[in-house]
Amino acid sequence: MKTIVVISGKGGTGKTVVTGSLAALAKNKVMVDCDVDAADLHLLLHPRIIERHEFRSGHTAAIDGDLCKKCGRCLAVCRFDAIKPDFSVESFSCEGCGLCSLVCPHGAIHMQENVAGEWFVSDTSYGPFVHAKLGIAEENSGKLVAKIRQVAKELGEKNRADYVIVDGPPGIGCPVIASLSGVDCALIVTEPTLSGIHDAQRVIDVAGHFHIPVKLVVNKHDLNHGMTSRIEAFCREQNIPVIGKIAFDKTVVASMVEGKTIVEHVSGAIKEELCKIWEGLKI
Repeated sequence: MKTIVVISGKGGTGKTVVTGSLAALAKNKVMVDCDVDAADLHLLLHPRIIERHEFRSGHTAAIDGDLCKKCGRCLAVCRFDAIKPDFSVESFSCEGCGLCSLVCPHGAIHMQENVAGEWFVSDTSYGPFVHAKLGIAEENSGKLVAKIRQVAKELGEKNRADYVIVDGPPGIGCPVIASLSGVDCALIVTEPTLSGIHDAQRVIDVAGHFHIPVKLVVNKHDLNHGMTSRIEAFCREQNIPVIGKIAFDKTVVASMVEGKTIVEHVSGAIKEELCKIWEGLKI
């Protein structure tokens, strides 16, 4: 079983649109949406949730009003102003460091684990799909990504899948690193702009640090031929295969509005290019 992750150095490059098309083209696979902060692959795959689980991570201080003597030591040490003058805790401000519970002489403060989000195992017309939703203002998205990747791996092994196709988050942060860990290939989707080039280079460096083979696709390549040429030249220097160039087409927007993958909604050159991209990804 091989794992392919689709990533981008920045948001808005068309990463999820490409991933949805791969999900439609690939046979015998499991899909995972690791962009847990802003998941949207479900808008194309239309999942039917089979399993729903809580994701617990991090801690928040809780004050027992019966034990609290309002001595003020917790107020003095909290650097995040999470403890209010009435000795209640503002959960959004609490960083979970636990210092208040250590200094409380009356044992009135304990650290309780947060319910930081949910993760799901779903069925789709394309196959099994594992996805998640991180709670508002919650952290540890990298841990949630690692969790659903592990679930997807176990599901793939159980189903004897050939591929796990991962829709990764944008950027180069913790959830991206968790998405890249242990994959067989990273497909980077970029666009022909200065920021697209810059951020693609950053995520290529991250993948290189972990010795992950990289391939690249330029989306909307015909909007700026000069920038596309710069991307191709950079890839030649770095020995990175450019396995596809997708042209700008309003029918792609129409497919997203209808909640369909491109290969189901669009025919002609765009569909042929996506089929070529999938052929270039097979390992």
